[in-house]
Amino acid sequence: MALTRPLRRTALRRAAQLGAVVAVSALALSACGSGAKVSSSQGSRYVTSSSGIVTAGKGGRQSAPELSGKTVDGRTLDVDSAYRGKIVVLNVWGSWCPPCRAEAGNLAKVSRDLKAKGVEFVGINTRDTSTGPAKAFEKSYDVPYPSLYDPSGKLLLRFPAGSLNPQSIPSTVVVDRDGKIAARKAGGVEEDTLRKMIDPLIAEK
Repeated sequence: MALTRPLRRTALRRAAQLGAVVAVSALALSACGSGAKVSSSQGSRYVTSSSGIVTAGKGGRQSAPELSGKTVDGRTLDVDSAYRGKIVVLNVWGSWCPPCRAEAGNLAKVSRDLKAKGVEFVGINTRDTSTGPAKAFEKSYDVPYPSLYDPSGKLLLRFPAGSLNPQSIPSTVVVDRDGKIAARKAGGVEEDTLRKMIDPLIAEK
């Protein structure tokens, strides 16, 4: 027997909600990992280096999603409008995550070093149930850049399927000057790894 329109809409809405829950749960299961190997299902568009950096050639990059909302310190940030034409480094983190604490100093240092070269850093704080611990984290590690507050992972779900989307906490994603996702590193990052992700984009014309 065919579903009536209201029942069909309800079924579709529940399916969409279930998909979102599954996606967030998958990210939660990989939380604070050292970075899983990228699935071969992503195809030959991407190249994985020995250091775990996954990159996309200039012609094979997908657009980064619209990322906007309240920051950890209560301000409003729209990444695209604020940093259009810049290279943007997105770091997914949580104050509860040991690898996030280990990488924080590296991110802060490189963000300061490369700001004059048109590189901006933005954090995406997730799974912190309040902003208090996140604010303490930023103060402790002298983080100079803003972080969007995303406790339920809704912003992470905006990344297109099959793209170099964040797959663990922490994850670092680099967006080129055209707003396209160029590189990803799952797990914590060292200073030299960050520079390997960003320097080729600074050199691009």
